Amino acid sequence: MDTTALWVLIAVVLIGAVAWITLSRVRSQRLRERFGPEYDRTVRTEGNLRKAEAALEARTKRVRSLHISSLSPSDTARFDQAWRAVQARFVDDPHGAVTEADKLVGEVMAARGYPVGEFEQRVADISVDHPGVVMNYRAAREIAMAHAEGKASTEDLR
Repeated sequence: MDTTALWVLIAVVLIGAVAWITLSRVRSQRLRERFGPEYDRTVRTEGNLRKAEAALEARTKRVRSLHISSLSPSDTARFDQAWRAVQARFVDDPHGAVTEADKLVGEVMAARGYPVGEFEQRVADISVDHPGVVMNYRAAREIAMAHAEGKASTEDLR
C-alpha cells in the first residue's frame, strides 16, 4: 500500500470515528431532552449508557405501536368530575380517596389506550409522552403501596 492510500484510509477512519462520536452525542442529547429525569434514572437502573439508551428507544418504539388517543370530550368531562369527587372525598376519607384516585388513573390510561398491566411497564409507556409526570407517578405509587400496608400517614397521602 502506498503512502497516499494509507493517509486516505487513516482520514476515512478518523472521519468515521468523529461521525460516530457526534451521532452518539446527538442521540444522547435528544434522549436526555425527551425523557428528562427519566433518562438519568434509566442510566442508573441499567448501569450502562448504551443499554439505557437502547431501553429508552425501545420504549418509544413500543408506544408508537400502541393506539394511544386523546379522551373524547364526554370522557374528559366524566373523568374531570370523578377527579373532583375524589379530591372532595379526601377531606373525610383520605385513605379511600387515595385508593379511588389510583383506580381512576388506571381507568384514564385504559380509556386512552395505554396497556394497564404491570406498574413498571405502565411507567415506561407513560415516560415516552409524559416524562415530567413519571417521577410523580412513581412517588404516588410508593405512597399508595405504603397506604395499602397501613404505613402512610394522612400527610403522606396529601
